[in-house]
Amino acid sequence: MRHLTKPIFFVILLPFVASLPSSRAEEPRAAIRAILDEQVAAWNRGDIEGFMRGYAQSEATTFVTGDQLARGWETVLARYRRVYDSREKMGQLTFSELEIVPLCGDATLVHGRWELKRAHDTPHGRFTLIFRRLREGWRIVYDHTSAV
Repeated sequence: MRHLTKPIFFVILLPFVASLPSSRAEEPRAAIRAILDEQVAAWNRGDIEGFMRGYAQSEATTFVTGDQLARGWETVLARYRRVYDSREKMGQLTFSELEIVPLCGDATLVHGRWELKRAHDTPHGRFTLIFRRLREGWRIVYDHTSAV
């Protein structure tokens, strides 16, 4: 008799457990979408430090573009300041085609497109981000951005 109760218990809980990931997935999606929206708003007002609030302030934070790799929040901030040293170079940022995919309880993958509208060009490309849930909330710990 004891052996029969385990399968019944499993069958009763299976529908409930199967529904948890999709409902729990909405919480990180909304939080991460809000961070990405905040980053776009900060960028578009010329606030690189505000844009960087979306990244984990850690030595392990990693940014990859082309053949360059930068490690550490301060290093990534310095790179952004160097590459985008004027409002003209920053242009107006948009993100599109966002796909937010929870990987586990404290890690989420994000794919998307970025575009800068500037006076004389429109650079664009794709990005892949890994967000982690930290004490301060969801933050980018890994960013691989490519340009066309």
